[in-house]
Amino acid sequence: MFKKILIANRGEIAVRVIRTCREMGLRTVAVYSQADRLALHVRMADEAYEIGPPPARESYLGQDKIIDAAKRSGAEAIHPGYGFLSENAGFADKVAAAGLVFIGPSGAAMRQMGDKTAARQLMQNAGVPTVPGSKDAVDDPHEAQAIAERVGFPVLIKASAGGGGKGMRLVHRAEDLPALFNTASSEARSAFDDGRVYIEKYVETPRHIEFQIIADHHGNVVHLGERECSIQRRHQKVIEESPSTLLDEKMRQQMGEAAVEAARRCGYANAGTIEFIVDKHHHFYFLEMNTRLQVEHPVTEMITGLDLVRLQLEIAAGGKLPFRQEQIERRGHALECRVYAEDPENDFLPSIGKLKHMQRPGGNGVREDSGVGEGDEISIYYDPMIAKLITWGASRDEAICRMRRALNEYEIAGVRTTIPFCLWVLQHAKFCAGEFDTHFVQNEFRDVQLAATNGQLDLTAAALAAVLYRESQSPPPENETSSPAHTSYRAWKSRGWKQTLRV
Repeated sequence: MFKKILIANRGEIAVRVIRTCREMGLRTVAVYSQADRLALHVRMADEAYEIGPPPARESYLGQDKIIDAAKRSGAEAIHPGYGFLSENAGFADKVAAAGLVFIGPSGAAMRQMGDKTAARQLMQNAGVPTVPGSKDAVDDPHEAQAIAERVGFPVLIKASAGGGGKGMRLVHRAEDLPALFNTASSEARSAFDDGRVYIEKYVETPRHIEFQIIADHHGNVVHLGERECSIQRRHQKVIEESPSTLLDEKMRQQMGEAAVEAARRCGYANAGTIEFIVDKHHHFYFLEMNTRLQVEHPVTEMITGLDLVRLQLEIAAGGKLPFRQEQIERRGHALECRVYAEDPENDFLPSIGKLKHMQRPGGNGVREDSGVGEGDEISIYYDPMIAKLITWGASRDEAICRMRRALNEYEIAGVRTTIPFCLWVLQHAKFCAGEFDTHFVQNEFRDVQLAATNGQLDLTAAALAAVLYRESQSPPPENETSSPAHTSYRAWKSRGWKQTLRV
């Protein structure tokens, strides 16, 4: 096993990797931009190296700077997290050429599966159903127009080198394609340092279901079950769960076997995700492979009891998978809500600012992964995620009820958040019945008046809460069982005052 790991990322995923490394007795190295010099992942790591100005292109996408930091620190391996350079085959090759270990698949496997167009070709050759579209990346809007007219509108323009909704545009009309093509290509170049895109037929009323696979360097490949990722906003996942309400055991087995075969076909090793689209007739199509750890990987960890980062590290060090497919047990149900600093009632615009006050949820079956805390800044330069909240229950209903309770325990002041939106989804009849598709938010979230929650405090409420709490901790006057401060604080905590003070 390695002795020291450099994490080529920031935020909650860097913190996530650091925690597992500490449990394994490994030293950690953080890298940071000038905007992140006081960030949580920097404070938690054993060592930290500045790699450039705030823009990601000048820091977190700086391959040579990151490799240089690894060499200077004496790190033996680099964990890329997700986003940034995690699916960059050239970076994986550079890491190997520098005598370091890339904690992920090889550059060759990444080119086959991380590149969405190459992966589609491989799956077509393997007989796995794929969505109709372009065979290769498309460089010219006129070529894209011809392909779109052949498969029929609407179509999706998608980034060849990435995911997460970046570099993706839905096109309904031929006249809109040129402008959207250029926008998607530019966004892909900014996010992944690769502007290539491809065209894919848009499957209407789809369910987005992905399978977590894990493979070692000894030919062992397994899947860890599915995650339902259909609750999306602008192609960005916001709530994920496992198991899916759509799949029966027969379909789960078919899709799982297809996911394992996809990994075998390219000699894949380490963690990866095979994504599928399922149409209204329950026909599934290969969508893409993410050759990295997913944002929503804690959902799988909660129902399997496995630590995916630990498995990544052990596999990268040459270890074998410690279990076979039939030995994997999946228990209960898990949900993940992504809490962003965004304003749901203002087109989900980022809410930039300092976290003036932050109280986190807890309790049985609750996990929170976060890279920020009270006093930290939500920057204009990076993804505005505050935290990922994950709950587990013996049943789906229990997991949902626990998530509602946990979301209501948040107290956040200084920025707007998506907590009220998440609660709206979790209380919607269609979601609770498991009857939804990727259009759910688009179709249902119209002119919705979101209810006030504990997670949306204004600064006045936060300040008043702090004052009342401090005063309530002093002993009451003699012969009194409760002081005015005690009474006021209890009244504030009863939500009545919160409703009047909340933004």
